[in-house]
Amino acid sequence: MVLTSDPDLCRSLAADLADADFRSEPLRAAWGVDADTAIGRTLRTPALRGLGSRTDPQAVLARLLIFGVAQQVSHVEDALPRTGSAGLVSLGFAAVDGHAVTPSVTLRPQSFHDERGPGEWWIAADLDELALGGGTLAEDYVLGVGGASLTLAGLQLPTPAHRVLDLGTGCGVQALRARRYADEVVATDISERALAFTQINAVLDGTSHIETRHGSLFEPVAGETFDRIVSNPPFVITPRASGVPAYEYRDGGLVGDALVAQVVAGVGAHLAPGGVAQFLGNWETTGGTSGLDRIRAWVEASDIPLDAWVVEREHLNPIEYSEMWIRDGGTAPGTPEHDRLLTAWLDDFEARDVTAVGFGYVLLRRAEGEPTLARYEQIRQPIPSESSLGSHLAQALAAHDAQARLSDDQLCALSLHAAADVTEARHHTPGAENPTVIELRQGGGFGRSFHADPALAGLVGACDGDLSIGQIIGALAQLLEVEEPALRASLLPAIRSLLVDGFLRFA
Repeated sequence: MVLTSDPDLCRSLAADLADADFRSEPLRAAWGVDADTAIGRTLRTPALRGLGSRTDPQAVLARLLIFGVAQQVSHVEDALPRTGSAGLVSLGFAAVDGHAVTPSVTLRPQSFHDERGPGEWWIAADLDELALGGGTLAEDYVLGVGGASLTLAGLQLPTPAHRVLDLGTGCGVQALRARRYADEVVATDISERALAFTQINAVLDGTSHIETRHGSLFEPVAGETFDRIVSNPPFVITPRASGVPAYEYRDGGLVGDALVAQVVAGVGAHLAPGGVAQFLGNWETTGGTSGLDRIRAWVEASDIPLDAWVVEREHLNPIEYSEMWIRDGGTAPGTPEHDRLLTAWLDDFEARDVTAVGFGYVLLRRAEGEPTLARYEQIRQPIPSESSLGSHLAQALAAHDAQARLSDDQLCALSLHAAADVTEARHHTPGAENPTVIELRQGGGFGRSFHADPALAGLVGACDGDLSIGQIIGALAQLLEVEEPALRASLLPAIRSLLVDGFLRFA
């Protein structure tokens, strides 16, 4: 159905949703914790059972807009007194057939929490596997809020910006998140339907100054620069073979990881000096070259000098990767169609000598001089809270810049604090007086652990803002009976790393 972003209808619908208490927490309470967990596994039956035979507005709208179940016209009219079933039809959200209203989109509450506190959006998108009850998706399907969307939203820097570009906006959730800290957002996509959803979701949530533009990659913003660029691009690696679905929301139409390479190549020219781009991506290990090394080469080949911080969170073999995305398209394992698609994927990887695919986060910053940050790392441990990583990244960038400006003598003259979330674990072999391993652990950020020798552990323990780093190193040298210059030379690089990673803070 054709969507319309009629502002008056969207505002009427938002008012009806608010009156129905169509919010995340009340809905979770309505169907229960276990049923809510099952929704994450695309199982709707437990939640529908939790709603029972209720015909109040909240229950009717939950069945209709969250789970895709047709409802009686009279019940919908009662649930949406301002909008009515006719308003849903006008928006392109539903069709009326006799006494039933049948949904053509989903509309779900999405809660979030950032530096400004808790909030919630209503996000409209196309019917998904949960609402359809299974089956394959249409190739022009517009995705709602998924795991990758939430990851990128949590990664966004919570610092002020004037102009932000949301490249490949989809349903618009990144634009909504960016707008909380930016004066204006430009949201682009190759899908007119995605742009319509973005416009609708912005009005539903009362968010202004989000401009939508149609086009591929950076074409709609030629010649323009931004303080920030965010993107959950269509990075999924899909074989370019006959009969393999190419979903607009995830497939950029290029061979292998070329779409991510193009984003890296083009992003610098659209960043203002000091501007930051954040996006998700896949990169292939091929021809014996690791994915992280390949993305490093893309960054270094850029005509614009770029600081880079790339984190690889997953590393999948071709079978694992293929299975994940075939299943994501709604094709169930064990079916002939699944076997046909799996063969196509594995043929493609074998022909191009791809032995693994990485997934992760990319942060690029337009350097105002020579780049000072080039960090390419694998992080496999659980992250305490992905939703707060944006704050950690902002602090890490600021700490990196601050320590990079300091000489060793200037750093030694400063007093530092150990971060409040840092703990220490000491591991001893039975009967040993001294520990074999001293481990510093981080409760927030990336949840890192850092193996420290007694000198570094002692220094971190003494960082309470009273003594300077130089004074602490001098005291440790006497205590450990070592030469102070040698101890200083060994500790200062570790101190710089601990500052960037958030174990230590500037006073």
